[in-house]
Amino acid sequence: MKLATAPTVADAPPLDGGERHIAAVPRVSIQAFCETAELAGSMQAAIGDRRMAKAHVKVQMGGLIAALEAYKNAATPNVLIIEHLGGGIDLITGLDNLASVCDAGTKVIVVGRLNDIVLYRELVRRGVSEYLVGPLSPLDLVRAISSLFNAPDAEPLGRVLAVIGAKGGVGSSTVAHNVAFAIAKDLRLNAVVADMDLPFGTTGLDFNQDPPMGIADAVFSPERVDAAYVDRLLSKCTDHLSILAAPATLDREYDFNSEAFDPILDALRGTVPYIVLDLPHLWTAWSKRALIGADDVLFVAAPDLANLRNIKNMYDFVRAARPNDRAPAYLLNQVGMPKRPEVRPADFQKALGAEPAATIPFDPQLFGTAANNGQMIAEVNASHKIAEVFVTLAKSITGRAVAKAPKRDFLSPLLAKLRGKSS
Repeated sequence: MKLATAPTVADAPPLDGGERHIAAVPRVSIQAFCETAELAGSMQAAIGDRRMAKAHVKVQMGGLIAALEAYKNAATPNVLIIEHLGGGIDLITGLDNLASVCDAGTKVIVVGRLNDIVLYRELVRRGVSEYLVGPLSPLDLVRAISSLFNAPDAEPLGRVLAVIGAKGGVGSSTVAHNVAFAIAKDLRLNAVVADMDLPFGTTGLDFNQDPPMGIADAVFSPERVDAAYVDRLLSKCTDHLSILAAPATLDREYDFNSEAFDPILDALRGTVPYIVLDLPHLWTAWSKRALIGADDVLFVAAPDLANLRNIKNMYDFVRAARPNDRAPAYLLNQVGMPKRPEVRPADFQKALGAEPAATIPFDPQLFGTAANNGQMIAEVNASHKIAEVFVTLAKSITGRAVAKAPKRDFLSPLLAKLRGKSS
């Protein structure tokens, strides 16, 4: 067995997805009347997007004619999507007829094939919310629907990173906390660690904090959650880092429905640029919802067979559940433990079809000291290579490229002197 002597970070694309500013669609009703199987397929795929989880969507064929027939004796939904492949005059006439049965609050998106600015202006004048020229991808549709409920000049929502271990005890909480610390300390971006392991969470211990309130207060009192309440729950660790600590007590059961954490996560998204979810190694309705709803996912695994099996299952599940997002990332932790047979990083890469975002060696002295002192790795030894790994991960997740020092030009000072003498 070859022992790892230094941590490595894969030369891979950033963990961040390309769609930073597509906000989640609220709990609205949406009906689409399609003329082509192509748009119907894109709509069905859009329904599976994580940002559409709260919306109620119905897709049917027939276009504008079917919509006119459907709403003669029925209320229109919050959002109506109409595909029309005919001419502009037919479209205008049909929409005028639809307006007579359409509720005032309904937002209308028209999908056509005519790229005509005159037609677009005429549609807008008649109250159409958006005109899109097909063909459209699922993400195009999600973006268009989202924009109806989110002002384009609004502040972008906070970005969520979910960190979870392939098994218990692989150090996923340590990774989550150190990545969040690097985002706050080295990049000077406001971040929050939300500890979702309510009975056994270690965020308070790792940051040497004992806050009187935390995430449980928000989960058990969702009706109180707003920006001001969340601000009272946060415990400040540094200028840019706060935590929502878990109670880590066993005086009550922590059985939640799938939407239990939605109010607090929605509130955090509206107030903090980066939220790091420290997820426990559980497979429940709410943990799956948090995992799928995150903007970025980072799995942490130790190099053994059970971890390989688990991370393969989780990786495939999350990738299928988030088809319009970048694939999840993973890192291997505790690599090179003496006398322990290990599964090679190459085997993980072959199984998942992707390189690990980082490989962190087994270092009980460094991590043990940090845990017992309530410190992060960078606080114990800022120059250690493992501390550099967390900084690189933080830069990748936030989309901040690693700055390279400019090459020194030894001739520049000499040329400057010569210019000065000749002037």
